[in-house]
Amino acid sequence: MPRFLKNLLARIESLALIWVIGAAGALWAFFGIAGEVGEGETSALDKHILLALRNPADLSDPIGSRSFEEAMRDVTGLGGVTVMILVTVVGVLAFLAHRKRWHAGVLAVTVLLADVSSEFLKHLYGRPRPDLVPHGSYVYSASFPSGHSTLSAATFLTLAMLISSLEPNRATKIMVFVLAFMLVFAIGFSRVYLGVHWPSDVLAGWCLGAAWALAAWTALLRVGRRDVVGRP
Repeated sequence: MPRFLKNLLARIESLALIWVIGAAGALWAFFGIAGEVGEGETSALDKHILLALRNPADLSDPIGSRSFEEAMRDVTGLGGVTVMILVTVVGVLAFLAHRKRWHAGVLAVTVLLADVSSEFLKHLYGRPRPDLVPHGSYVYSASFPSGHSTLSAATFLTLAMLISSLEPNRATKIMVFVLAFMLVFAIGFSRVYLGVHWPSDVLAGWCLGAAWALAAWTALLRVGRRDVVGRP
């Protein structure tokens, strides 16, 4: 094997190890938050943040104008299962159209596993939804972790990593990641603002989703290295 190819493979293996460590760290953070939630350690801070986003004279009224409240409902919809499925399907088809089968497969599997793990953990922990304020959006499942936060983090961060791996321009890479982080943050914030999640639910969802995204990048480095053009 040529020397330059050996060096390239060694570099890829080193990067994969870094991402594995990152994914493990994100999972550790998730279970750390879960432990704190189980012991009631986050209760005071959760309540303080949730109430800070409400009119003290009327807890059914979130701070801000009616138009802002409606905008938050629009934003929260971006993290719903329907939108995430549409984004994933479009992403998979786009990668396939460019003959990037590994990218398409990694995206599809990552989103699927993130959704399944989120639903499983909701049933496992069974945390009730916030009851301090009226809900500003329809909810039908347990509270921990936030499914919107998990799915949006897994989907948008994975998509950003996959796109950046094919994009040689550094400015474009940065733009893709900035947009992804902004979407993930906005969706998570909207869940707390609308009173359907405790802040710790959202934080745990971000950790779980980030863990899946980092695992996705590790998988691509391991099995789809030929398709990778640039580092994220």
